[in-house]
Amino acid sequence: MSRITVPAVASATGATAVAYAEVKKIAGGTVPNLFAAIGHLNPALLTAVLNAEATLASGSLSKQDLETIKLLISERTGCDYCVAAHVMLGKMVGLTTDTLKKIRLGQSTGDAKRDALVHFVLNLHETNGTIKDQEYNVIRAAGYTEGQLLEISLAVAMTIFTNTFNRINDTDIDFPSVN
Repeated sequence: MSRITVPAVASATGATAVAYAEVKKIAGGTVPNLFAAIGHLNPALLTAVLNAEATLASGSLSKQDLETIKLLISERTGCDYCVAAHVMLGKMVGLTTDTLKKIRLGQSTGDAKRDALVHFVLNLHETNGTIKDQEYNVIRAAGYTEGQLLEISLAVAMTIFTNTFNRINDTDIDFPSVN
């Protein structure tokens, strides 16, 4: 059970209700527990999260790249909530169950560019972002632009933020379970 008690989403007023309405537009009419808790505590922060996610979505990384990053970081930080969310979202953007499993394990997916991304993100996570020139050269050779490296950085940061908050809150998982 989540540690933070969140009133019913339908009872929200003011800035929280406005932020929840934005989430509902994005999430098919629902407010996932993560966003309900953030919006309850700080609607401006929820709006900032939504804006950052919109910026990522309008960037040059593919939806599959973004879900690869988010799933891998969530797996490595041990956030069951985000793993469940990003497995579901990964399927929605066309990643197969087998590919998602391999991403979670940090194994080769058979797609050289995706595998380079997985390796790079793992390296970022394991080194706290201190990479060697060789790592930079490999991800660039895989076809990722300097601008996309910036987007990768934001995707990692946003995922670590939600992972950390979910771990603090022990947010109830409201996505299909993951094996």
